[in-house]
Amino acid sequence: MMERVVTTERATAEPLAKTLRDAITRLGRRVRQARPVGDLTFSQLSALTSLQLAGELTPRELADVERVQPPTMTKIVGKLEDRGLVARKAHPTDGRQVILAATEQGKAVYAQYEQDRNQWLAQALDRLSPEERETLAHAAEILQRVARG
Repeated sequence: MMERVVTTERATAEPLAKTLRDAITRLGRRVRQARPVGDLTFSQLSALTSLQLAGELTPRELADVERVQPPTMTKIVGKLEDRGLVARKAHPTDGRQVILAATEQGKAVYAQYEQDRNQWLAQALDRLSPEERETLAHAAEILQRVARG
């Protein structure tokens, strides 16, 4: 009898997992699109975000976080440096390495990007009923628990 309960729970969880993953992916895409057209590329914004969240990283660490090859990250960082959004400094213990960090201008660009994304999502949420927003608030808490493992 216990086996049947587990099977029923799995059958319920698998379709939910697919639906939820699809909804999260689509919502994430829409939120990422809430940025000024012609501004930084998605790769550049992602690298800047990683530096903002992690603080200082070596180029290799940043490439690993972004899941790209080091030559690709070199190009991305070069574009960010050209715009004054990222700066290099000497590694404190390894003279062969450098550390990357967002500049004040980079931090400001990141903050504006965050504000634009939050504003888009807040406007979308404003179109929902109070009950729907309450449901999403509960769902957000649950999703955060799931994400933490």
